[in-house]
Amino acid sequence: MRYSTSGNPMTSFSIASNRRYTTGGEQREETEWFNCTAFGRLADVCNQYLTRGQQVYIEGRLRSRQYERRDGTPGFSLDVTVTEMQMLGSRGEQQDSGYAGQRRDNYGGGDNYGGGGDEAMADVDDLPV
Repeated sequence: MRYSTSGNPMTSFSIASNRRYTTGGEQREETEWFNCTAFGRLADVCNQYLTRGQQVYIEGRLRSRQYERRDGTPGFSLDVTVTEMQMLGSRGEQQDSGYAGQRRDNYGGGDNYGGGGDEAMADVDDLPV
């Protein structure tokens, strides 16, 4: 968790989206990674309750950007400014994921958290580039 210059809480995390398909009779899987940033109360909730490997539904504003990697080659990133988050799976499934006891308190699957709309996105420009 970190804070913008105006004091608004913000947290960043990555999510993977897997796609399975068959081509030429062979099963394939591809994974896309998205960098996510949440603000305000939503940032607090994400920081406190999300854990590695947990299934999560995210809604937000998608932004693509190009950058230069350390080795000088061009890179491409898909960033999501999160406006809605829903933890998926049952509470038992979340505990069986190997991360039981980490930030689980009274929250199970199906909990919805909204980021507060425009006010949550007010500090997007405060993000480090």
